[in-house]
Amino acid sequence: MPEDMKQMADLSSTEKDRLTQTGLEVEMKNRSGSFFQVDQEIRQTASLEKGIEVLSIREALQKYDWLEDFSWKLVSKDKDQYTRYVADQPDPRGFVIIARKGSKTVYPLQTCLFLAKTPIQHVHNIIIAEEGAELHLISGCASASYTKTGSHIGISEFYIGKNARITSTMIHNWGKEISVFPRSASKIEENGIFLSNYVCMQPVRKIQMSPVADLAGKNSIARFSSIVVCTPGSFMDLGSVARLSAEGATAELLTRAITTGGTIISRGMIEGTTGHTRGHIECKGLILKDGIIHAIPEIKGDVVDTELSHEAAVGKIARDEIEYLMSRGLDEDVATSTIIRGFLDVKIAGLPQSLQDQIDAAIDSAEKSGF
Repeated sequence: MPEDMKQMADLSSTEKDRLTQTGLEVEMKNRSGSFFQVDQEIRQTASLEKGIEVLSIREALQKYDWLEDFSWKLVSKDKDQYTRYVADQPDPRGFVIIARKGSKTVYPLQTCLFLAKTPIQHVHNIIIAEEGAELHLISGCASASYTKTGSHIGISEFYIGKNARITSTMIHNWGKEISVFPRSASKIEENGIFLSNYVCMQPVRKIQMSPVADLAGKNSIARFSSIVVCTPGSFMDLGSVARLSAEGATAELLTRAITTGGTIISRGMIEGTTGHTRGHIECKGLILKDGIIHAIPEIKGDVVDTELSHEAAVGKIARDEIEYLMSRGLDEDVATSTIIRGFLDVKIAGLPQSLQDQIDAAIDSAEKSGF
């Protein structure tokens, strides 16, 4: 077994289970490549697919001078205190994935960022799909079972070329006292497609993020889908922003949110600056116990021929739905669980089955733990 694979296999069964819940395949089964970072130590970079490169960002910047034109261009170093912190680090960590022109991944690539002992884990990631390329990415982020406190700051820049496609599914499995600050942005060229899926159903102290998509090319598409469960003591400030900057651009922002006692702020913003564009925001929330869901959908049109819409709904499980299922032979707990499972069971259009299976597994894991 290669040394980097051995380092992954040497993890305890508890830590392997936590990582498995985020989509990590330790044995690399059904994966086209892998990046694995523990704290600030890079344990693995591997690509098994022709035309796909997986490198550490330090290695990539040394290898390709042209990569400087993609580094800190979508996310500003001065965006906030978190981006400045990462930009000021003398020894960058994180990954670069390059899907060369026309290349396609048979199986998803996996990236895993694991917080174990360091107080602050920081990464800067760059993902590039050149013209006609197709890339599927599972990003699993987790903390060790014994990690009581810590922070993760992640900068990610996605470049989707002409006729290219990136599907990115991020699954979080942090701890009760971990704070997380992702900062990401994407640029989508003509006929490009960017599908971004986010799943978090485990306790976390705080998550604050608002990824931005610039639909810069004609007929470009961006879809953001989020599925979250917020437990007591957790605070989630989640959002996404889509800028429709080219004719024919389309964006959809979809959120399913459940609170069992924590606070969720669900933001969404679509800005139509060009004609013949469309955008839609949908946020649906369930309050199962004392908790807060604050939905803030926002649409802004600057031209006549842009079609933008939004809808938001926050409530509780209807008693008549529970009673209906009970009349069919289910007890109240099973009936309630069935309704919740259906609420979270979002089938995302265009998602490869392997990624949909990973989302379903995360939902199953959360349901078994009683949310």
